[in-house]
Amino acid sequence: MGKRTRKLGAVEGGETTLGELIHREVREAIERAVFEELEAALGRRYERIEAGERRGYRHGTRPRTLTGPTGPVELAVPRARLQRAAGGTEEWRSRLVPRYERRLPAINAAIASVYLSGGNTRRIRGALSPLLRGAPLSKSAVSRIVGTLRQGLAAWQERSLADVELAYLYLDAIALRVRTDRRVVSVPVLVALGVLADGSKQLLAMELCASESREAWRGLLASLTARGLCVPKLCVVDGNPGLRGAIDEVWPKMAVQRCTVHKLRNLERKAPAHALEEIEADDHRIVYAASLAEARKAWAAFVRKWKKRCPGVVASLVEGGDELLTFFAFPAEQRKCLRTTNAIERLNEEFRRRVKTQGSFPTEDAAMVLLYGLVATGQIKLRKIDGPHLVRAVLAKTIALDRAA
Repeated sequence: MGKRTRKLGAVEGGETTLGELIHREVREAIERAVFEELEAALGRRYERIEAGERRGYRHGTRPRTLTGPTGPVELAVPRARLQRAAGGTEEWRSRLVPRYERRLPAINAAIASVYLSGGNTRRIRGALSPLLRGAPLSKSAVSRIVGTLRQGLAAWQERSLADVELAYLYLDAIALRVRTDRRVVSVPVLVALGVLADGSKQLLAMELCASESREAWRGLLASLTARGLCVPKLCVVDGNPGLRGAIDEVWPKMAVQRCTVHKLRNLERKAPAHALEEIEADDHRIVYAASLAEARKAWAAFVRKWKKRCPGVVASLVEGGDELLTFFAFPAEQRKCLRTTNAIERLNEEFRRRVKTQGSFPTEDAAMVLLYGLVATGQIKLRKIDGPHLVRAVLAKTIALDRAA
């Protein structure tokens, strides 16, 4: 009977539980990995070394407690001294189990996950009690873990975007409640979501501002450009005039798609209740047309039908103009994704869902760290655009926009 079979037999005989066996296996695996790391550092196992070329020597072990997926693990970490090139020796440090590391990365990730879901230290202890199993978790420990997210946010905000192959750019804002100067106020966070050459979506920027003004949006777009971001083939936006004006300033010849869902809501606000269903159906004939030519026919029919009955509705449609039809210049498989801001609205809705337990944030920094952390830690996942294989072809050609006369 092999060693592993004997262990399983002990479980069946009631000498130990399966959980205890797994816990022991985790401890042995960590100790074995650290031992092999030291052997490699001493050069004893993976290469031939002459007797007079020893790189160092072992001198006992050091007890360590490391919290892993099965709870606190008591380890015997080997100690050694390594020869210095300049002479003398220095204490060997394990990279697998760093000197002050008390938890495995997976545990730190779990702590960050619960924190980002709105948990305080007490809630984190409760939610992760099966993992922590009595291991201490202080408020300062949580702060240190969250501090790594803060550092990640700072690096992310300054990173170069020169290598980003951007095709489409969605722009929108989300309002958060933040305590500022002893008052809780609602402030917008400007969000930029890109679609890359492989069809994947990537959060490119977030910026907390005093208001969703033209100047604020211009600053965000200018920052993207300064960090090397290429000009996208299309910007998808709602009807915010400040955002639209900023795009004209930074990218004067940009193809822009106004969100057709936002526009329909505008039409409905200007329509009498008895006409809502009919107006929605006529609007859908424009938006869901098979081609741009068919869309223009449906547009003309809409104007003829409603210009006297509901002039405000027609005025609102005309205000959107050709930018409600820009998506027809792009592959048919992607038009559903490009005619609305749904992609970024879904991201912002996930942000709202995750932060609703917060009520308000104590600082602007805390708000930004949480939003960044939700994406950086994989709490929020972004799926590819429809027809991802078509994006490179879009990047390779010039988009010709057919504007109405």
